[in-house]
Amino acid sequence: MKIGSSKELKRYNYLAGELDAAYHEINVKLKMSDSAMIILYAICDQGDACLLRDIYWQFGISKQTINSALRKLEEEQIVFLEAVDAKNKRVCLTPKGREVAARTAKRIIEMENDIFSSWTKEDVEKYLELSERYLHDFKERSAQIE
Repeated sequence: MKIGSSKELKRYNYLAGELDAAYHEINVKLKMSDSAMIILYAICDQGDACLLRDIYWQFGISKQTINSALRKLEEEQIVFLEAVDAKNKRVCLTPKGREVAARTAKRIIEMENDIFSSWTKEDVEKYLELSERYLHDFKERSAQIE
């Protein structure tokens, strides 16, 4: 039985890797670490603040990695944390953070929105539908691995 990747899987893995590399390259150009950009992106996606747990959930990055990047962003006075209740904290942009976000994460979000708006509604729906289907099937099958 042949175990190697199919041509389609190789293409998928190549594209996924190239997309990750493209995001990393833009982060380098904008002088941001990948983790810091994820935090700023998540905040900008919500407005000027978001729950810390939403950052963990939305991007699947370890708490340790996010917390390390958060400490650095706090030291640079880009974000601050505020308690929402006994269990939750909100990550908020400072005035300096709003300036940084405007020249970094908001530009990326704008670029992504421009790309999707240049596609037909049907193409966007098909892309998202197939991505969700792949994710669902992958999670379902990975849950069976012991």
